[in-house]
Amino acid sequence: MHTSLESHQYLRQHSIKPSVQRTAVMDYLMKNRTHPTVDEIYSALSPSMPTLSKTTVYNTMDIFVEKGAVRALVIDEKNSRYDVDVSAHAHFICKSCGKVFDIFNLKPVLFQLPKDTPFKIDSVEISYSGICDSCKGN
Repeated sequence: MHTSLESHQYLRQHSIKPSVQRTAVMDYLMKNRTHPTVDEIYSALSPSMPTLSKTTVYNTMDIFVEKGAVRALVIDEKNSRYDVDVSAHAHFICKSCGKVFDIFNLKPVLFQLPKDTPFKIDSVEISYSGICDSCKGN
């Protein structure tokens, strides 16, 4: 089970000052590995934190991404989604229900850049889309 102390430590490991709002957002991300949007995070936290604004959540997510504590996913056409698991993995988004799933244990990269490419690659993002098992029968 995840605790606020773990969120505090995780934020400090990424050189982020653990304010009340930042800790609450990180707690939510660690407890709800659903690749949430800012709106989802705000809707979940605002009832218990009346002083929380959507702008604060946006700013918090920007800091988390900048410091490498979370990844911003551009898999959803409508909203950015956020993943607290920054390890190397791909994502699958269901075009029916909108859920985002993690895909681990990937095979070697299919599209490899030529050795003489002029680019310095910092990261690779792989995403798939289709229909998940739950939606296939509908």
